[in-house]
Amino acid sequence: MITENDKWINLEEAADYLSVNKDTIRNWIRKDSGIPAHKIGKLWKFKKSELDEWVKSGKSAME
Repeated sequence: MITENDKWINLEEAADYLSVNKDTIRNWIRKDSGIPAHKIGKLWKFKKSELDEWVKSGKSAME
């Protein structure tokens, strides 16, 4: 069974989920911050569960 946290979300939804701007997400991807982003075609996709783990790991605080 797929839970809510295992669904793929887009960049805008990820920004809302993390309470940041879409540009912040793009900058994290560009700076290779370790954000768990997956490029599917031309779109970036995320899983909430992976974002949660990334935040918990403290890597989101690094610049």
